[in-house]
Amino acid sequence: MSVPEELRYSEEHEWVSGLGGEDGIVTVGITAHAADALGEIVYIELTPSEGDAVEAGEPCGEVESTKSVSELYSPVSGEITAINSAVVDEPKVINDDPYGEGWIFKVRISVEPGDLLDSTAYGKLVEES
Repeated sequence: MSVPEELRYSEEHEWVSGLGGEDGIVTVGITAHAADALGEIVYIELTPSEGDAVEAGEPCGEVESTKSVSELYSPVSGEITAINSAVVDEPKVINDDPYGEGWIFKVRISVEPGDLLDSTAYGKLVEES
């Protein structure tokens, strides 16, 4: 299972890239582990729009697959600056490239997240599940 070292992870299986960047904007997606567990993703619904606020740990949408419907949680607090319309139009991109083209949204963080896992801790979480 791929767990890129440069990313940070939530216990709900979302990833965050770009922490500590100058502009304060981070990219969010779901992990390969989550995508594999869900199976083929057929629909994604995001409740916030660009300009809306999200709160860390709070639901911000749903991911529907051939197996189930799961809530999507924001791993950070801040303002949505972009939504990846490609994954809304073609959700299978998340299965094909969860850490690249399958990103879901971008957030200008308002509070530095303190409870995200590094790749080692996330790898252990996945092994235990």
